[in-house]
Amino acid sequence: MKLKKLVILDWATMDATPGELSWDAFRPLADEIEVYPLTTPEETVSRIGDADGVICNKVLITREVLDACPNVKYIGILATGFNNVDLEAASARGIPVCNAGSYSTDAVAQLVFAYILDYCERVALYTMGTRLGEWEQSPTFSYFPHPTTELRGKVLGIIGYGHIGRRVAEIAEVLGMQVLIHTRTKPQSCPFPVVSLEELLRQSDFVTLHCPLTEQTNELINSNTLAMMKETAVLINTSRGGTVYEPALAAALNQDMLAAAYVDVLNCEPMSPDTPLKSAKNCFITPHIGWTPSETRQRLAEITVNNLRGWLQGAPQHVVNVIPEAPTD
Repeated sequence: MKLKKLVILDWATMDATPGELSWDAFRPLADEIEVYPLTTPEETVSRIGDADGVICNKVLITREVLDACPNVKYIGILATGFNNVDLEAASARGIPVCNAGSYSTDAVAQLVFAYILDYCERVALYTMGTRLGEWEQSPTFSYFPHPTTELRGKVLGIIGYGHIGRRVAEIAEVLGMQVLIHTRTKPQSCPFPVVSLEELLRQSDFVTLHCPLTEQTNELINSNTLAMMKETAVLINTSRGGTVYEPALAAALNQDMLAAAYVDVLNCEPMSPDTPLKSAKNCFITPHIGWTPSETRQRLAEITVNNLRGWLQGAPQHVVNVIPEAPTD
């Protein structure tokens, strides 16, 4: 079984260097394929047109879009998050929405420890100093005006214990860190202490967020929760920008209530020029790169292809919405 027509709406989000990543693996799954680098909201309906399959990353697939494109039978998401699709509207039409969960576990965990090690070793700061000639002026062989620290014995608080949270905990344990976990539901096989949010924030030297953005986690980090943290603590966010109330974090950093923050996600992406974190003291921002290693994006593409192939073969996987069963006689 094949799709008659497959439309990929925003391949440029996967392929920052055009041609680095191929979409050829989708070819055997559809008679016709149209691929667009990016698609605006105004272009979405016309580009989907009579297609029966849609692949996208961040393009909004709303109820209105689905009303205007009645041939759509499948939606594949080039991401873990799927809040760009109206799941209720898709379910009402019997359209499965399939995401690509767990593809970025190793990459995001790697970035978390890049942040932690950057803070502990001050590599960028010392490199800048040597380029400016500071070491050349040192009266001693070793020049270390910026304090560094060992990770062993430091407390890492992990909020969220899904695939990424678990991997971060495993790495932290290898490095000799003490791990605390806070999660909505107590995991059955967690070798680390599971504590309240307040206890985690008060005890941790590093706090890293790995929770989905929900009503419960929206602005989880705010002026009240930031006040619970140590003044020497470091906050890390590689989850979703909305889990942090940015004005409160900026204020905490500027008032030395927190040692530093490393964030890879913001409320508005691309970053707005007026985000309060842009000029906040000791705030280090990367442009949503946690998922971007070449191997990681290749894995994401493969999962998306396999999701579509599975659905075509009658064995859908990674379906994030509920499809009502057809009535039986």
